[in-house]
Amino acid sequence: MNTKPQDRVLIFDTTLRDGEQSPGATMTHAEKLEIASLLDDMGVDIIEAGFPIASEGDFKAVAEIARQSRNAVICGLARAQLPDIDRCWEAVKHAKQPRIHTFIGTSPLHRAIPNLTMDEMADRIHETVTHARNLCDNVQWSPMDATRTEWDYLRRVVEIAIKAGATTINIPDTVGYTAPRESADLIRRLIEEVPGGDEIIFATHCHNDLGMATANSLAAVEAGARQIECTINGLGERAGNTALEEVVMALRVRNDIMPYETGIDSTKIMNISRRVATVSGFAVQFNKAIVGKNAFAHESGIHQDGMLKNAETFEIMRPEDVGLAATNLVMGKHSGRAALRAKLEDLGYELGDNQLKDVFVRFKELADRKKEIYEEDLIALMRIATDPEEDRIALVSMHVVCGTEGPNQARMTLNVDGAEQTTEQTGDGPVDAAFNCVKALVPHDARLQLYQVHAVTEGTDAQATVSVRMEEDGRIVTGQSADTDTVVASTRAYIHALNRLLVRREKGGSDKREVSYKDVS
Repeated sequence: MNTKPQDRVLIFDTTLRDGEQSPGATMTHAEKLEIASLLDDMGVDIIEAGFPIASEGDFKAVAEIARQSRNAVICGLARAQLPDIDRCWEAVKHAKQPRIHTFIGTSPLHRAIPNLTMDEMADRIHETVTHARNLCDNVQWSPMDATRTEWDYLRRVVEIAIKAGATTINIPDTVGYTAPRESADLIRRLIEEVPGGDEIIFATHCHNDLGMATANSLAAVEAGARQIECTINGLGERAGNTALEEVVMALRVRNDIMPYETGIDSTKIMNISRRVATVSGFAVQFNKAIVGKNAFAHESGIHQDGMLKNAETFEIMRPEDVGLAATNLVMGKHSGRAALRAKLEDLGYELGDNQLKDVFVRFKELADRKKEIYEEDLIALMRIATDPEEDRIALVSMHVVCGTEGPNQARMTLNVDGAEQTTEQTGDGPVDAAFNCVKALVPHDARLQLYQVHAVTEGTDAQATVSVRMEEDGRIVTGQSADTDTVVASTRAYIHALNRLLVRREKGGSDKREVSYKDVS
């Protein structure tokens, strides 16, 4: 193990900006504040809280996150336009450590978007970075699509941004095009050849279109980059961003060949991973590195035998290192509140007394239908235990008739704004019939974009976790629920999404995205 003083690598988390840009991943105001608090608590150095000029909702979220932050630098994104930069500063200026992040696309393809010549773009960069620096001492600048920008021009504009006052230069691989050797060479040449390049921080921002985001980020660090831009669970546009959990644990596990340190408390990784998956509606794939369900699972007889003799035989890190419990409390219908609280704390959840009371009721209802409650069941319960938005629609009762001949039938009673209403509808299947009942009682034009069902555990009594995504007039909402009855879980997830949609309607579209060209990914 390397015992020399280690260079500090800053972790810049953009889950709330780049991650939230993923179609269907839009978070509510309260959810953004919660995720920001979790990121701050786990030791993230810089939180990119959003794109303030994109919408009034984005501005309010960034401003509130700036006010509540305790340790992290709070950053807002702005295009290379003076109104964007002014709006960004208004949102972040109340943070203990504010940062303005401004960008413009510099590759031939991206220069064509604002229709600027090379010289005109260079002038724009100097003007906007100078303006940002006059407002804030901490300014980050990004040449979007840097990895497809001509070397001579990239070197030129990076030098202009540094002379104008940028304190961090971020080099985005916007479309996941580069490879590790190229990523390292680009950072190394910029540091060596750009005047002042050895005096500021270079950052790397990689996308995963070719599955190399983590490798490209680590290669850039070895070449001299000292800031990694990443997201929880790798959430992001298209194939996603560099995953925070992957780079943090890679630097920790392979510290012998990558002697760099971060300020991240890795034991908090699993908790925030699960929370981001819940609020975004993007489930973590089972074989996802670090945070996937199977990341620490062993089924092969040879593997199990090796694990029993020495865990290091097949595990290069301990489950406890990322926030998983090493022990297993068997949970069932005879378990009490103390055991439930202890188990949930092992899983990374801290509950107040009132919240525990609500979860315990749901736990007992589930235990009456299942012989044993697994960790995955508890995680599913936590996904639906609380929601910051008040439900206007609630499922009271439902009866579904299924058959192999003719349409299926559903009879449903909903509580809508305090009044119970009942209807009977048919559909191509039980779920379709149930959804038709909801539509009949709560008319709407929202389009169902996604419907996913996952078995939480094995067996015929397994819980089904259902995720739905709906879109109406540019508003995208997600809903989730879990139940041993798939139709019930589906209906509740649909209602959950519809409740969120009604809240967005009442806000008058403040959460709708008003800026289409807002990428620095």
